[in-house]
Amino acid sequence: MTEIRYMQASDREFWYSLDHHLPQAEFENKVRMRQGYILMLDDKPAGLLRYQLFWDNTPFCTMLFIEEKYQKKRYGKQLMEYWEKDMKKQGYGMVLTSTRADENAQHFYRKLGYKDCGGFVVDIPAYAQPMELFFIKEI
Repeated sequence: MTEIRYMQASDREFWYSLDHHLPQAEFENKVRMRQGYILMLDDKPAGLLRYQLFWDNTPFCTMLFIEEKYQKKRYGKQLMEYWEKDMKKQGYGMVLTSTRADENAQHFYRKLGYKDCGGFVVDIPAYAQPMELFFIKEI
């Protein structure tokens, strides 16, 4: 059985098994602000999505991750569609996401109807990475 729910404080261990980028103090903020979701499969956590508000008014998905054994089974699509519906219900008219140019996620987002809308390059040596591609979708 598949369930998607808001993240809870009790999800901390699972969350950090997949998300190595979220600062510890920000985890509590995401729980409090309801800016993260857990994908449950047969009552076990299997994936996550977190977001923030870009420009303080536009939902921006900053992390989508499904455990490897559950990837390519449409769970990522289910999680994104759940988030989009939740954002629309909250009154938002568009959403954003991004991925690095060297990652395959860009093709996933395009299949879900996201359009390319820009990007940037971080060339500061300690933080350098391939170009970050941004995507937008009307909901």
